[in-house]
Amino acid sequence: MLKRIGLSKSGYYRHKSKGLSKSKERQLKIKDLIMEIWEESQHLYGAPKITAKLRKMGIQISERTVGKYMKELKIRAKYCKPFTVTTRDSNLNNKLKNILDEQFNPEAPDTIWCIDTTYILTKEGFVYLTSIMDLFSLIFGREASGFNHWRNSPRLVKVDSRRLLS
Repeated sequence: MLKRIGLSKSGYYRHKSKGLSKSKERQLKIKDLIMEIWEESQHLYGAPKITAKLRKMGIQISERTVGKYMKELKIRAKYCKPFTVTTRDSNLNNKLKNILDEQFNPEAPDTIWCIDTTYILTKEGFVYLTSIMDLFSLIFGREASGFNHWRNSPRLVKVDSRRLLS
């Protein structure tokens, strides 16, 4: 068999008895440490953080070498998406005052008005619907004084007040 691959018996036995080289031993030791650090971090650490940990332990190694060893070990860091605040508290409780004091029965028309805004999903997108009501008319006539709808943004509403008051 040795003749087929071009080796002598003495060369084979010398290689077998010699063992691993110092660089190969160091490489295996570092790979074990990389796996250990990666496991401790619950698979979160990548090459930069593992390199920093190894350097704290007194091992001189480059980030590129750690990355190469991680690739050989088929391990990689888990990416954690940062938390994003999607809802912001406007803290309107301190700014708004309850001037109605839950008295929803006005004595005369055009003294208390209320508004409601909602959105309706259509094939073209959302349509915002705003209804403006006089509570006197609503209570006694059960009809809204006016409404307006607009597209895209509920921020600006132009209502013809002459139409509402007629």
